[in-house]
Amino acid sequence: MRPTNLNLNRMKKLLYILLPLIIIVIIGGCKKDDGVYEDDNFYPRIFDNKGVFRSPSRIINEGESAIYSGLSYSPAADIKISWKVNGTEVSTDTAYTFTPTEGGEYTIVVEASYNGDVTSRTSNVLVNPSEYTFKPYTNVALSYLSENGKAADVNWNFVTHVAFNCAKVTPDGTLDISKGQLNQTADVLVARAHINKVPVLLGVSGRLYGIDGWSLYGSNDFGATLTDPAKSANLVTAIKNYVTARKMDGVDIMMTDLSTSAENNIHAIGPFLNALRAELPPTAIITVTVTVNWLHWEYPNLSAADWVNVHAFEDGLTVGPGAPRGQASSYDYMVSAAAIWKNFHLPANKIVIGIPGFGLKYNAIDANGNNESWGSYEYVPFKTILAQDPQAYDNEFSNIAFGIYYNGGPLVDKKAKYIKNEGFKGAYLWGGDYDAPAGKSLMETINKTLK
Repeated sequence: MRPTNLNLNRMKKLLYILLPLIIIVIIGGCKKDDGVYEDDNFYPRIFDNKGVFRSPSRIINEGESAIYSGLSYSPAADIKISWKVNGTEVSTDTAYTFTPTEGGEYTIVVEASYNGDVTSRTSNVLVNPSEYTFKPYTNVALSYLSENGKAADVNWNFVTHVAFNCAKVTPDGTLDISKGQLNQTADVLVARAHINKVPVLLGVSGRLYGIDGWSLYGSNDFGATLTDPAKSANLVTAIKNYVTARKMDGVDIMMTDLSTSAENNIHAIGPFLNALRAELPPTAIITVTVTVNWLHWEYPNLSAADWVNVHAFEDGLTVGPGAPRGQASSYDYMVSAAAIWKNFHLPANKIVIGIPGFGLKYNAIDANGNNESWGSYEYVPFKTILAQDPQAYDNEFSNIAFGIYYNGGPLVDKKAKYIKNEGFKGAYLWGGDYDAPAGKSLMETINKTLK
């Protein structure tokens, strides 16, 4: 059918109305060669093609470099680039290499700006200094971190030394350092410690039972390795290599495999200590964590150690079926434990006394009000106790479940005063990662009292 004049007129009129709109759409959709819209309505973008900003934090040693390359930007032309280190512009190039000349914490930011808009990427770099001097101290205030500890658990104002129990001797005699390698936990700890001029010791032990720091019952992992000359020599090499690679400042030997072949295990600590001393640098700090039960008589001469850490808590009288509930880590028990090592083994200035950062919680009791069984109690970190009882710092008992006995601020202060007045080298808190933040921190109390 041929269109009528009326239809043609209508089509012309519609085309007359739509044509300007079509032209606007076509022009508005056109781009310049550099990818910018004609009306400049374009937000700048940074493309991280190599994933250099994928992790928000990086850890390097002084003298090493953090390289930020492989980035691309949009729009490709007329964009302004600015690299800043701790807020100061250092480059306007498309890539940047950060090579620090001293240790510390640095914030690296790249900004891309166009037409008044700015986008950015940020990277935090922790730099382990190559040289540092230990801060001065009168008495040792050692935070001993468990295998789950990390740098964030340490208030550097309250410690003179840190030990990290991240090295476990396995049944076949090899060294398991997986806890320290996870998320670079050991590297972060060492870097932050060195920035704060605090030495870090590698804590070496067998498998531990739990929060209290004793070995798993019946285990003989560490002990069997020490008493095997070939395995012991290999262990010394593994420890040396790890300490060197992680830039740690020494080692603590926590040999608590005492339930199997106890005497032989303890006797082997002496030769092992001497072998470590021969392999590590002369400046390395080497300590031994020791017990105070009847087996203390079996310890060899440990004078080659810089000091010994005395496990002066948990008297063993308040656990087990029918055991009376009570304070397992009393002041009197600490005094008697310290006396054993002072009177029979080493001078006071070679002894660091242990204080618990955890409590003993009773979950069930018998008809006489005593602990019900081997499974009716548990150990609880001090920070957990404080979370349940805000007044816990000022006491040593919390009425939770069937009672939690622990060392609060007043008892810790009393112990630290004794340690200082009797001329002991200092105190350590096990574990440092069980402690509470500043203000109600047991480590803070130890440090202030020992000064």
